[in-house]
Amino acid sequence: MKLFVSEGNPHCVKVLAGLEVTGVKCDVQLVSHEERVVPFLNRPVLPVLLLPSGQHLFSPNAICQYLFEVVGKEASDDGNQLLEWEATELQPAVLQALHMLMLQGKSGEAGTVLKGPLGWLEQYLSKRTTPFLTEETVAVADIVLWAALYPILSNSTFEAVVGELPSVRGWFKRVSQVPACEAAVQRVLQGKGLDALKNFLQKQPAPHIQRRDSPSSANATEMEDSELMMTEEEVEVAAQAWSKGLPDCSDSTQKKHPILPQEGKRNVLVTSALPYVNNVPHLGNIIGCVLSADVFARYGRLRGWNLLYVCGTDEYGTATENKAREEGLTPQEICDKYHAVHSSIYKWFQIDFDYFGRTTTEQQTEIAQDIFWRLHERGYLLEDVVEQLRCENCQRFLADRFVEGVCPHCKYPEARGDQCDKCGRLINAVELKEPQCKVCQQTPEIRSSKHLFLDLPKLEGELEQWLEKSMGSGDWTVNAKHITRSWLRDGLKPRCITRDLQWGTPVPHPDFSDKVFYVWFDAPIGYLSITANYTSEWEKWWKNPQQVELYNFMAKDNVPFHSVVFPCSLLGAQDNYTLVNNLVATEYLNYEDTKFSKSRGVGVFGDMAKDTGIPSDVWRFYLLYLRPEGQDSAFSWADMALKNNSELLNNLGNFINRAGMFVSKFFEGHVPEMVLQDEDKRLIAQVCWELKQYIQLLDKVRIRDALKCILNISRHGNQYIQVNEPWKKIKGGDDDRKRAGTVTGVSVNVACLLSAMLEPYMPTVSQTIRDQLQAPAHCARAMLYADRGFLCSLSAGHRIGTVSPLFQKLESEQIEALRKRFGGQQVPSSTVNSAQPKPPAAAAPAVNASVSAADPEKAKQLAAAVAKQGDKVRALKAQKAEKSVVTAEVTKLLELKKELALAEGKNPEPSLQKGKKK
Repeated sequence: MKLFVSEGNPHCVKVLAGLEVTGVKCDVQLVSHEERVVPFLNRPVLPVLLLPSGQHLFSPNAICQYLFEVVGKEASDDGNQLLEWEATELQPAVLQALHMLMLQGKSGEAGTVLKGPLGWLEQYLSKRTTPFLTEETVAVADIVLWAALYPILSNSTFEAVVGELPSVRGWFKRVSQVPACEAAVQRVLQGKGLDALKNFLQKQPAPHIQRRDSPSSANATEMEDSELMMTEEEVEVAAQAWSKGLPDCSDSTQKKHPILPQEGKRNVLVTSALPYVNNVPHLGNIIGCVLSADVFARYGRLRGWNLLYVCGTDEYGTATENKAREEGLTPQEICDKYHAVHSSIYKWFQIDFDYFGRTTTEQQTEIAQDIFWRLHERGYLLEDVVEQLRCENCQRFLADRFVEGVCPHCKYPEARGDQCDKCGRLINAVELKEPQCKVCQQTPEIRSSKHLFLDLPKLEGELEQWLEKSMGSGDWTVNAKHITRSWLRDGLKPRCITRDLQWGTPVPHPDFSDKVFYVWFDAPIGYLSITANYTSEWEKWWKNPQQVELYNFMAKDNVPFHSVVFPCSLLGAQDNYTLVNNLVATEYLNYEDTKFSKSRGVGVFGDMAKDTGIPSDVWRFYLLYLRPEGQDSAFSWADMALKNNSELLNNLGNFINRAGMFVSKFFEGHVPEMVLQDEDKRLIAQVCWELKQYIQLLDKVRIRDALKCILNISRHGNQYIQVNEPWKKIKGGDDDRKRAGTVTGVSVNVACLLSAMLEPYMPTVSQTIRDQLQAPAHCARAMLYADRGFLCSLSAGHRIGTVSPLFQKLESEQIEALRKRFGGQQVPSSTVNSAQPKPPAAAAPAVNASVSAADPEKAKQLAAAVAKQGDKVRALKAQKAEKSVVTAEVTKLLELKKELALAEGKNPEPSLQKGKKK
């Protein structure tokens, strides 16, 4: 291995300290900041670790993690959370502070930037009983955070502005005394202190940070309206780029099927986990797989990637046989029926598959059997006798999904026959304590049968080499990495690939002709066979790892099959298969305070959503707003109403509607001339920065965070309009009228940009905005393609169309009726029908639609609840309770206050005041 570092680069302190602490043998080469060590990057980046395989690691944190893992010191869960916090919260703040102090001389403002992250770290450390962040000894998180903070905490300039921080400074001193850390500092800074960093900082783009929630913060309002600090040069550059307008964009946005990989293009293959055909998907299934993948696929197309998105129904297995028996149909008829149900649901949710197929096809049989024979010929299959559970009452061997019992590891009482949802451990069904047949609730018996196994231990070494490369270079979510590593840590075991069933892909081996492939082996091959049904040239996607990037989207319970088992099947087949580069897994979405249950009538399922009268775009928005990326989240009707009424109606819809209405009302439907002043340029620069954040986040598949960038832009826009008051200036003299024209023109151009950014999230709303503005057809792709940025797409004189409100309010009575309807209680159909939203009045502007009639009785109840919760918060503060406890109760208080405001017919969001900046 070879490690490339440069003097004066603070990131290099991390990796050199990590190298010294772990004792890993590695050549270290000193290079200049401008040296391009990684050949496929178009900009220089350091430090870089060149692995023996020829792969490059160029994230300082990834390099440190790799070094510690080499010596068997893998980061704990707490350590991984700290590393993620350092990368997303602490490091941006440190670089911002260093830039302000070293290059601008703003020590006071630099300290303000650091106050939030350092305060959180102080609180975290004050609760620890260990001398270091997570353990009794120095771990990778200590090295990474210590190195990030070294330029700050080792310099007296920052002492006065960041405060005492006794816990932070005590920990920092302990790590600083580690000889490896002292040596790393000396090697990078050469005894010059902070002055050694100047050359490095001068060559970096000015960093911008936006306050975001720390791992312990629950108050989302803190991150709204945060100010960005930009130099005059940056503002001017953004304004000049905007003024150039849209470039010619000759590339057609129309899909030309079949989509195949193209030389010289970024070829992206997107899959979402195949939904089981018998299960009508609920909201958690939809956000976990198809909707998340759809957002990324739509974004990729806007970016000009050559992208194919495939999915389909998983149709083989015992569940289909049982469902067919229940409904008096054949298994194929059941599959045909429910495949159509799935297709209809996804069409309503506007999931834009390039092809939505199924696994009950000739191509599935052909490809699965080919992979089987290749594994057999290469010695990766074993024969063994298996003990299985057989239900004599049902007269069949029971598939794993039809057995439940007590987990032998964690004692969870509802563990499935293949895996425990609580502890995540794999289980053989016969290991379950107190097993029950889920169909008839009888106790099954153990019977023996000969089966075939995939020899996972034999493939383990090759799998680990591939995982190291894929995880190091791709975007794997934290939970996907954790789950995969836990499997490897426990050691792989042979896995049965056959089952005693009739409905499935037949095993072609003559000794096993009465069996079919087990669904976990068979189903992932469906990605290949579905693509083969789409195009006969499917191998250009699936046997082309040199040209194709593969993204898999799924919920966390599907991770092991996509990160371990299926890759082993393809590696063992030795046929140059395309393996996953980016594995994107969500946590679980729950319903209110419980789980979705079709049988109990609890929760919203895909075939029910359209009957609520709420548009699919609003469903998409809310599911993506609470997408369970780092932890489980819960759907809440009250919260959905709140987000719709505040974020969509009062924020986003209000801004876009006002911008368009001003053009129509004050300028006869034509975009006015725009003469930019400093304030306009600052807004353009702010919007440009948010757009860059949006692109960077979606490139990394951080779908929920990128959505917040859209809402931030509309917040900036609303404040810009409110401060400049074009409705007043239009009545003044020539200068005032010109000023009203500039504000209106800039605002309507921001609205046009928002339509582009909304396209992956809310495609119908996005198109509606462009139709109302009569925007150029290529404007969305023109601004997102190749990082062109925020451009003036509606020039002076452009005529817009008819503007009307985009969203309507969700009324409290409507929401309460829906809550009862989907809470496991039956309500009369008349009640449900009366809850349907009324169509918006075309003449009513969105800004007026946000205030509803008051509900005095509900307001009275909520006022009492607010008072009671307020007393609770004050009592906790007086008792000096832990901050996390107080924060949680404050959050509840704020939510109650918002509900009270809605019940009183008021706007739950604070109004913007003239001239006041936050």
